Amino acid sequence: MTPERFSECLLHIRWTQINIASALQCELSWIEALEAGNEEIPSGLAVWLEALAQAHEALPPPDTYCGKRSGR
Repeated sequence: MTPERFSECLLHIRWTQINIASALQCELSWIEALEAGNEEIPSGLAVWLEALAQAHEALPPPDTYCGKRSGR
């Protein structure tokens, strides 16, 4: 996985670097290094991110709730 694809996957999943660091319980600096291309993205992580990104691409949020407000 390239650093560019890593970033694209995070966008599809709607995760920030902080979100994925929290999910993986790892250092934020490591995630930043992955995204910058300063560390190699492990194959297991790449496979997992691709699967999540593809699921989010295939199942976008329903747009019927866009602009929904509280009934208060």
